Amino acid sequence: MFDAYTATWLHLVARWAHILTGAAWIGTSFYFVFLNNSIRPPDNEQDSGAKVKGVVWMVHGGAFYRTTKYDGAPEKLPTTLHWFKWEAYLTWISGIAMLALIYWGQARAYMIDPAVADISTTQAVLTGIGSIVGGWLVYDLLIKTLWKHPKLVSAIGIVALTGLAYLLTHTLSARAAYIHIGAIIGTIMAANVLFVIIPNQRVMVDAMLQGKVPDTSKGAAGALRSLHNNYLTLPVLFIMISNHFPFTYGSSWSWAVLVGISVVGAMGRHWFNLHEQGTKNRWLLPAAALALVSLAFAMKPADRIVAAPSESAAAAGPAWSDVNAVFQQRCVTCHSATPTQPGFPVAPLGMMMNTPEQISARSEDIHEQAVVLKVMPLGNMTQITDDERALIDAWYKAGAKTE
Repeated sequence: MFDAYTATWLHLVARWAHILTGAAWIGTSFYFVFLNNSIRPPDNEQDSGAKVKGVVWMVHGGAFYRTTKYDGAPEKLPTTLHWFKWEAYLTWISGIAMLALIYWGQARAYMIDPAVADISTTQAVLTGIGSIVGGWLVYDLLIKTLWKHPKLVSAIGIVALTGLAYLLTHTLSARAAYIHIGAIIGTIMAANVLFVIIPNQRVMVDAMLQGKVPDTSKGAAGALRSLHNNYLTLPVLFIMISNHFPFTYGSSWSWAVLVGISVVGAMGRHWFNLHEQGTKNRWLLPAAALALVSLAFAMKPADRIVAAPSESAAAAGPAWSDVNAVFQQRCVTCHSATPTQPGFPVAPLGMMMNTPEQISARSEDIHEQAVVLKVMPLGNMTQITDDERALIDAWYKAGAKTE
């Protein structure tokens, strides 16, 4: 549809919009949960009033602020009422735009790994779209059915996330699986705003404009979904940056890594929520930190413990001509000053492998990505073999000589 250069620029615009709107959405989400957690009953006449449930005083930027929370709704609406919705909508729209441009539009390169599953590009894209739509439908049904049992909902949610992560990492490339799980969670969060939070707030406002008593259960349902969004934020943020850390999605237990880090993130968020409510919890943060350290040790590949290349071992290494032939056939299509692989107008991360000097300078990175983690070539689009990976491994351990 677009040439590579145009597609790259569209991706840049979508990503920048995603960062801007996402930061605004996360900021407001965290702030309003903080307000709900920090509200305290009025203790003086200045803070009291009809239907006032509580207040919170804040100081910021040299000024003092007082926020009042009403029990249901105030007796009279103000002239100006601020709504918070476009941050969520634009974050989702820009995120889906990136997903369509990069993953769905280049499914052969980004979504399919023949070593994982032999599927067509159509099957890969439909799997991605179906999981996003299905994820929201299942979540919405779960909440509507079991909203009175939050602990049970949390347990089912973790089990569902585990099953989904396992299924997608055994169907799509690990990188695509991670991104689509992030898209599923992000869609749930945005749909909570679109289909529950804002409509329920609209019903309450319309009732007040008509002189009726608003249904406070609508506000409670919206508050529940808002709280869910708060806990889902950190897992989504982790998935957004996971592309820069291939040892996460490149792990043989990538699905478990995703679930583990997501749970640790939710634990951290829970500690902050408890702290804002005035509840002291001494074990939650240390437990989360211990879990994260344990996960780091558990997912460390055995092959990562490699002795530094030595001069004495160099003579036993494979011929440079044989190793270079692999690089030219499997890597240089993308990692070149003039890439020939469709969808790559420039070398990924600026890494080029046209000359022996360039290859030698990045030998450690090449070994880690192609041999230890096996995440490159991306989606194994150039069909590198295990024997060729072993050849690169032997070359690196023998000193990574380029002559």
